[in-house]
Amino acid sequence: MDRRDFFLKSAAATAGLTFLSAIDKVYAAELENQVARIQNLSPEAAASDEDFWSWVRESFTISPNIINLNNGGVSPQPKVVQDAHIRYYQYCNEAPSYYMWRILDAGREGLREKLSELCGVDPEEIAINRNATEGLNTVIFGLNLKAGDEIVLSKYDYPNMMNAWKQREKRDGVKLVWIDIPQPIEDDKAIVKLYEDAITPKTKIVHITHQINWSGQIVPCKLIADMAHSKGCEVIVDAAHSFAQFDFKFRDTGADYLAAALHKWLCAPFGSGLMYVKKEKIKNVWALLSSTEPDGGDIRKFETLGTRSMASEMAIGAAVDFHNVIGAKRKEERLRYLKNYWYEKVKGLPKIVQATSFKPQYSCAIAHVGFEGWKGGDIENKLWEKHKIHTSTFVYEKLNGIRVTPNIYTSTRDLDILVKGLTEISKMDPPVAAK
Repeated sequence: MDRRDFFLKSAAATAGLTFLSAIDKVYAAELENQVARIQNLSPEAAASDEDFWSWVRESFTISPNIINLNNGGVSPQPKVVQDAHIRYYQYCNEAPSYYMWRILDAGREGLREKLSELCGVDPEEIAINRNATEGLNTVIFGLNLKAGDEIVLSKYDYPNMMNAWKQREKRDGVKLVWIDIPQPIEDDKAIVKLYEDAITPKTKIVHITHQINWSGQIVPCKLIADMAHSKGCEVIVDAAHSFAQFDFKFRDTGADYLAAALHKWLCAPFGSGLMYVKKEKIKNVWALLSSTEPDGGDIRKFETLGTRSMASEMAIGAAVDFHNVIGAKRKEERLRYLKNYWYEKVKGLPKIVQATSFKPQYSCAIAHVGFEGWKGGDIENKLWEKHKIHTSTFVYEKLNGIRVTPNIYTSTRDLDILVKGLTEISKMDPPVAAK
């Protein structure tokens, strides 16, 4: 396929295997065959079909020498996404200002349509950017708030978001009202009440983290949002982790404003994200960067980033196709299956501390685990030294342990080694410095 056809087909592709076929016809056909084999299985039954997921594993170029269980930070991309990125990048380098600004830039509208379909919202409500931090900061710094206005947020929100609000507090005199969500918690009414009790007549914004990155706790976003709206508040939702990990549409969250990272669970190129703003509220948010109409009603005012990686941006389409063909619900059930697979096996270990729910409405892929007397960093180091298992230390508030985040390429064998490593640690005395 010549470059003109490739650009035209990839920019116009909106669903299915169209884009993937343009990159690798053989791979796209085999992917279609593999999915057809399990098409009649329920997502729950397909979750344990190791033959299918072993094939999916081969779609990634992961290291054979490391067990990567820190996909929550950033996920690797399937080879087909890498190939799309590289192909675009090489074309751009033949004549950057032509291929980037006259060809690829025009493809953003097709990509916007594709993402809006995945998110279940109007294309005119989606802006394409670099990550959830950029999207949420755009909203946090762009809203018209004044001294004395109150914002309700959680101690377990993401640090970049908490720091953004603290900056507005320092700069503009807004008041931050903090709530403390137990980890884990399995009571929708209790969670909603935590937010409700913090709201006063001065509350303007309720900031919700859909899935807490520290522990994997999923909160009942829509219930909180409905309550907040009934009290005249607007709602910001941080969907950095929830998006493409479990199956939902943006409308399901009740958000007025939302942002997500695409390089996490969607497995898109590094440094890709999106933000959603209800159409009627776009005019209420000032553009974070310069724009012709920074207070206008066009969602594109949030995309004036100057020169950016068009190659990275356009390759998002391949990640969306890959996600759609695997199936959002099928993917969710596999991720939850993997978390439960290892989490159930370690729950009886001596001195184990588990901070993540087993119930499906409150958790999916992410789980937090620790041991009494052990520092999280020491657990992480032991797993790495003995088994080359890569996790991340999460010591924060009442949490002291590691966060484990498998992805769809993770095998049950990988998790058996994790269980072995944690079992070994449960029989050890903690390092002297940790006592």
